[in-house]
Amino acid sequence: MQELPNPMFPISQLGRPSFWRAPPSARVSVPDPIRSPVFVPTTPLEAAKAPGLSVSWARHLDDVRAAQRLRFDVFAGEMGARLSTSIDGHDIDLFDDFCEHLLVRDEATQQVIGTYRVLTPAQARRIGSTYSDTEFDLTRLRDLRERMVELGRSCVHRDHRQGGVILALWGALAGFMHRNKLDTMIGCASIPMSHDGINSGNAAASIWRQLSATHMAPIQYQVQPRLPLPVERLDSQLDVEPPALIRGYLRLGAKVLGAPAWDPDFNTADLPMLMRIADLPPRYRKHFLGL
Repeated sequence: MQELPNPMFPISQLGRPSFWRAPPSARVSVPDPIRSPVFVPTTPLEAAKAPGLSVSWARHLDDVRAAQRLRFDVFAGEMGARLSTSIDGHDIDLFDDFCEHLLVRDEATQQVIGTYRVLTPAQARRIGSTYSDTEFDLTRLRDLRERMVELGRSCVHRDHRQGGVILALWGALAGFMHRNKLDTMIGCASIPMSHDGINSGNAAASIWRQLSATHMAPIQYQVQPRLPLPVERLDSQLDVEPPALIRGYLRLGAKVLGAPAWDPDFNTADLPMLMRIADLPPRYRKHFLGL
């Protein structure tokens, strides 16, 4: 196996209680990530308790390539995304080298069947932004960035979408956040432009209308899309459910940060979403964190 060329760095080493965020005037500088000890999880993850599944963080380039192949199969093969990639059959972008990659494998075959990538605060500073910054103006989140990770490129193999894989991923992510004293997750949650048999973005406009009335974040965290989906020109009165992943995020206490952006390469409407560990409902806090 080839070792990852770019080491994975730690996030917060500050001895603060979990979920505490200092006011701007009391911020403590995080050490230069390039000089910090390398973050490499070395033990099996507690989330890997689902029968037949194992969960791990990528340790080698081979691991990352397996995740990128799964992403390509799902995004390009199933969703028809137009991917600009340096290796055929792999979904690769400039953020990958800066991210931690979480993998779920089928223990029987060792095939990667689920993945997330995680951009930590230290690595976001190194690259200069998050992926979400390319789709939204996140100025209003500036006071959260010190303890905020970005989740992205979530996907599960088509033969394993019964719930166990995504729960295993979420459990590992919750443990990662808790151990490293991070409290906020953001990301772009995608709605295919053809969703539930409805074409032309009408489903996305209808989902936005529903969620804007029930699950909006406070005004101080709301953001603006750089390339807005033209919801005012679409039918937003349809009775349609959000994709399963978005429904799952909402059950975990996530909030919508603003109107959807249009991603022409992936042919999706992307909703900016924010989730705080402190907002996890008690049953999920106990399930994922044992608290």
